[in-house]
This record gives sequence, C-alpha cells and structure tokens, in this order.
Amino acid sequence: MNILTKARNTLFGATQPKNPHSLDNLKYLCGILQRNTTVSDANRDLLTETLRSISEILIWGDQHDSSVFDYFLERGMLIYFLNYMRQKNGRYICVQILQTLNILFENIRNETSLYYLLSNNHVNNIILHKFDFSDEEITAYYISFLKTLSLKLNKHSINFFYNEKNNDFPLYVEAIKFFNHPETMVRIAVRTLTLNVYKVPDPTMHRFILDCTATEYFSNFVWFIRNHILDFDSLIRNNRDINNRGQLISSLEEYLDHIHYLQDIFLLNVDSLNNVLKDQLMNRLLIPVYMFSLIKRDKFSRVKDPRIMLEQLSTLFLLAEIFLVIHYRPVVEELTDIILSADIETVEAIQHRYGEQISYSLPPTALEVCLAKYEQNEESDNPNDSVVDINDENERRRYEGEHSRRRSISLLAAKNRQNIESNIKPASLYISNWTDDEKCRRSQNPMRLNDNQIANRPYFDTLIKALECTENDQLCFYALSVLLTMTTNPCIDSVILESVCLTVKSSEKSFYNIVLVDKLCDILQLATIQDSNIRIVTLSLTISLLKKLVYDEEKKTSYISDHDMSRIDKARKQATEDLRRYYPHQELLLDMFEDEYRQTQLNPMRLEYLLKDSCMLFPPTTTPLSGVEFIKRLPSGDIERARRSIRVFFLIRSLFLELNLIIETELPLTKPENLFKPNDKLDLNNSDLIACTVHLTDRKDRRFLVIDQMQFILIEPDIKKVGWGIVKFCDLMQDVEVANDKEDSRSLHITIHKPVNNIYVKTSPPILNAKFTFDDHIRCMTAKQNLIKGRQRY
Repeated sequence: MNILTKARNTLFGATQPKNPHSLDNLKYLCGILQRNTTVSDANRDLLTETLRSISEILIWGDQHDSSVFDYFLERGMLIYFLNYMRQKNGRYICVQILQTLNILFENIRNETSLYYLLSNNHVNNIILHKFDFSDEEITAYYISFLKTLSLKLNKHSINFFYNEKNNDFPLYVEAIKFFNHPETMVRIAVRTLTLNVYKVPDPTMHRFILDCTATEYFSNFVWFIRNHILDFDSLIRNNRDINNRGQLISSLEEYLDHIHYLQDIFLLNVDSLNNVLKDQLMNRLLIPVYMFSLIKRDKFSRVKDPRIMLEQLSTLFLLAEIFLVIHYRPVVEELTDIILSADIETVEAIQHRYGEQISYSLPPTALEVCLAKYEQNEESDNPNDSVVDINDENERRRYEGEHSRRRSISLLAAKNRQNIESNIKPASLYISNWTDDEKCRRSQNPMRLNDNQIANRPYFDTLIKALECTENDQLCFYALSVLLTMTTNPCIDSVILESVCLTVKSSEKSFYNIVLVDKLCDILQLATIQDSNIRIVTLSLTISLLKKLVYDEEKKTSYISDHDMSRIDKARKQATEDLRRYYPHQELLLDMFEDEYRQTQLNPMRLEYLLKDSCMLFPPTTTPLSGVEFIKRLPSGDIERARRSIRVFFLIRSLFLELNLIIETELPLTKPENLFKPNDKLDLNNSDLIACTVHLTDRKDRRFLVIDQMQFILIEPDIKKVGWGIVKFCDLMQDVEVANDKEDSRSLHITIHKPVNNIYVKTSPPILNAKFTFDDHIRCMTAKQNLIKGRQRY
C-alpha cells in the first residue's frame, strides 16, 4: 500500500479497528471507498484489498450480526462496485469485484440478506456491464458469478432478475451467449445456469424465454452439437490407430455431455420449452443428419454438403446413445417410428426435402445477433471507447441514453427476426400420431415381415443388414446397440415395436420378427467357428436381444420356434466341439474354465458402459498391448483363444438351457458347499499330513499341510479333541503357485493369488506369499509333487 495513501487514511480518516469481523471495521472500509471514488494506480491495491475484506465481513455478518448487512445496504455499497467497473482503470479490479461478489452470494444463507442485496437492481446492472471477456480470468469469474446467482433462484427471488414490466432477464440472456465458449468449464456453468432457470415455476418468465430466446438458443445449441459430431465423425474416419485415441475419448465424452444436457431439459417437464427443443432437435439434427447418414444407397443420396453425411458406424453409435439417454416420449417415439415404419416413398420424401435445403453449416441466425442488447458502438473498434467517466455527469447521461435507444432497437429487431423465422421454420415431416383405434388395429394384426417387406423399409433394412459380419463385427455391435436401446427405452410405446414384431415389451411373443431372429442365430453360429471375428461383447448383445424377443423373464416362458431352437442347439454343439480342441494342449484349461465362469457371474456386461468405451469405435484389435479389455477385442495366442472358446461355450450353453427351461446344475464345477472353510474342524485320522513351518513377514507358525484333491489346507491340532484339527487357512488348489527355494532344499515358496472380482482391476495382492520349511528335503519334494498333481487333477 502506498505510504501517502496510508497516511491519508489514518490522519484524515478513521483508524482501522483491531477486530476485522465487526460493524466498525465495515464502517472503516466504507470510508475508504468513499474517499477513493476514482480508481488509479496509486489506490488500486488498496481498493482490491478493501473489497476482499468487505466480503469477509459480510459473510461473517450474515451468520452473526444482521446490522452488518443493514449498514452495507443503507450505504448502497454495491454502487461503488458498479462505479469502479465503469471507469477506465476499473478493469484492473474487475477480477476482485467478481470474486468478491461470487464469494458473497455463494456463502449467504439468510434469505432476507439475499433479498436486500438483490434489491435496487445493482446486481443486474453489474451483470450487464461490458467486461473485457478477452481476459480469460474475468470470463471465468463472471460466469462463475452468474452460476452462483442462478443457484439462488426460486419462485420468489426470480422477481429480482426477471423484470416482467420491461421484459428483461439479463442473468439468463447474458449467460447463454457463452453456450459455445471454447472453455469446457464455462460451457458447463452455462448449462447449469439454464437448468436452474428453467426449473423455476414462473409462467411469465417461461413465456419470456419462449418468446424471445428459446428458438434462437436451442437452434444454435443443436447447430453446435451438429458441428461437434461432424468433427467426431472425422476423427473416426481418419484415425485408425487405437493407441492414439485420446482426442476421440474427449470428443465422445463431450457428445455424452450434450445429450445428457438435453435429457436434463426434457426432465424438467416445461412443455412449452420441450416442444421447441424437440422441434429443433428433430429437424436440424436427428432427421437431416442421423437419418440421412443411416442409408448409403445412391438413389437416396441427394445431399449437397458432403460433410453432412456421417460414417454409418458413427451414425449407429450416435443413435444408440440417443435411445439410451433421451427418455422424452415425443422425440424417441417419433424417431423410432421413422426408423421402423418409414417405407421407400416416405424415405425418398425425407431425403428429398432435407437434401434440397441449404447445408446446415451455420444456424439460421447467430445467437449473438439475436440476443444483442448492449453492443458497443459499431463505428468504434476500440473497446475502451465505451468506457465512461462516471464523475462526468454529461458523459454518463449520454452513455445511458444511447444504451436505452440501442436496447429498444435491438428488441424490435429480435422480434421481427423471430416472426420471420417462425414462418419458415420447418415442421416435422414424419410424426408418430396414431389414434387409439390405429394402435389397437396394429397390436391385433402385427405384420409378419419377410425379407421383401423389410426391404421396403430402408431404415429398418439398414439395421438388419448391419448385423451381417463380413469383415468384422463393428457395425453389428452398434446395430445391436441401437436395437437394444430402442426396444428397451421405457418411453417408446410397445405398439410401435410390435408393428414390426419387435416383441421385447410384449407378453405374447409367438409372432416375433423371424428375419431378425434368423440374423441373430447366424451370429451365434459364426461365433462358434474357429478364428471367428465375433467378439465376446457382440455375442453377449446378440444373446440379450434374442432373449428379449422370444423369452418372458417373469413367466419363465420361451416362445421360440423349433426351427430356431435347433439352430441354437447346433451352435451349442459347435461351441462344445471348439472347446474340446484345447483339452490335450492346455494343462491349465480347468483353471481357466473356473476363472472364466467366475468372471461371467461377477461381471455381467452392461450396454451403457460398453457404449462409453471409445475403443469400440476402432477396428477390432488382437493385441493385448492396446490396453483393450479381452472381451472387447479378438484373442491373441492359444491361451486367449482357449479363453474365448470357454466364454462362447458358457454364453451359448446358458441361452440354450434358459430357452429350454432347464435349471443349471453342473456349473460351477467346484461347489462352495463342498469346500472347507476357516475354523472348520477336520478329522485327521485318515488324512495325509506333512508338518511344516510357515515363515510370514512378522511371525513363524507351525502348521500341518493337508493333501486334498480340491483345496490347499493348513491346520493346527485341536487341543480339546485328539485326532482332530482346526482349519487355519484354505484356498482352491487352482490358485496355488509353487517354487523351490534355491538356497534351501527343505523349503518351498508358495504364493496364492485370488482372481480379481472387478474386470477393471488387472491384478490384486496375493492372499498368501510365504516360505514353507519342511523337516527334510524328502517331505519337501513330496509336498511339491502333491501340490502340482492337485492342480492338474483339479
């Protein structure tokens, strides 16, 4: 702090109280503001520290002394904040002002104090101030301040921000201008703010948003998503190296953020906003981009902009995520109806209509143009020209008058643009709008679609054909994902699905789609052949969809035909024969068999997690060095091929038993009820025992090793019952690893690793890692031989 400034504040002003958290200290700080109305290089640091101290006192006063806030409001101290920002040198303390305001509003708990702060409209004037947003720090604090204010919104406080008389809502309008900011955290803050605004139950505020900003904001946001998915598609096209997937991971996560934000808006159930968002989403993204890109045949391709055509792989992934995340009935039902029911004539009309439109490289009107209210003078390129000296009364009046004039013009222009756009806004071309009679008729007379009838439905036909695994199973995996997410989405009426015999939600499944089930049976049989290109994840999704089509989980009833059942049985026999090939060559086959069975029981596959994995968007790899989980890639080497054969055998065998209503009795091979447990008592009279000393890290234990076919068991004699022992440690023989001690022929090193229960954890610490010393080397070799034989026998 400048020495002269200190002298002035002590000699000609009050002396600072010793207690920093007190009303007296606030009065002292207020005096500093009164004596330093103009920001200069000399007092800049003093004012910054003063503002910081004021925020601390106000937070303390909110919880301990209400008179602090009373004094703050009586003196109108927020006007000092606003005056400092409007000065040419004020931008130096803008960061501190925003930080102070953010801390202040974030920590206020008393509603009365909050309402006092929001009165007099000073906060709205601060929001409308033209900050220098080229400064990243100012932008970050500004958006954080707006988000903090939005967290305080409710049906009472909304009146301090939305002025119904002037039809003005600066908190919302200024925030959404940053919806496409390059910084991710800024975009997230804006989305949080909009959700906080939408959920306030104020009809007049909702009407303002609907009339003045909804179409502009949602159309620009959908355009922002469109541009992002075009870049996302470009990454998939041009990057085939799975080891270089960092950028694709980020892009995928951003897309998920987009659609979860859309779902969050829909969940608020504000019908007026949902209708606008649904209209923009369908007519600017889902139909002209997703539906366009689903079909690749030339006779349907009339698109002028080649960038708008996505890879079919990208399209299937994007659609699967839409059906997985979006649970808003008008969107998902209309989209499902288009995919399943649109015939060639309808598809040609859709392609023609959207193909003839201009390319959607830009939104109809930029959001900045639509929402501009307080723009700088267009004749000036210097941002400092709009900064006024608030001490000059004439200059300040000219500034405020010019602002009012521009605001009126801007509002009038925005309304005119809205009227024009509402006249040219495209309506949805194909809508699921069935009456109850139509639904009844379709449910009573479901179409038994054959190949020719499905070919007359190009979108649905594309999904069916994607199930053909020619080069690899990539398209098949995502086509299955679309079908599964579509048919299990709770907001899609079962009548729409049953119209093409997708009977996943129906209790009557005798009329299931035989063409689709035939394709699924083809995948089952392809998965069982040697060197198959079907991955475990794809086979798992195939079985899940097949069961949903022909099996009732609640009634435990199967509706599958004898013909299809025979195909599944044939696949089961092929899987068994394929597994038999490894009997003579893999001595650890039984170990792998038990381990794979345990993994299938502990870690069932979940589609939502599979769709989040970017590695599925790359061509299937075989190398473990890629870091891709085993079930998501093709096997490498004989051991992994054996593991794959075991998994295929389990999956198809389980499907066969379930559809035949047979209860599993043979697996697992090791029954838990037949195994010994710690502290069990064991009769040793007919047991082979070998005495040993177990060297652990912190102690030595004298134990007896029991030679058992199934388990590795260590006991100590029961002192209360002669000829009996108490089990102190036991584990399956398959987990035991034995090695000789190079320095002592009487000792063995025994390690026991328990298989991990989580597929995302690659290794776990051993449950036993100790040196075992026997009485002589003969007993040592006997123990080793028995352990090795036990593993092989097991």
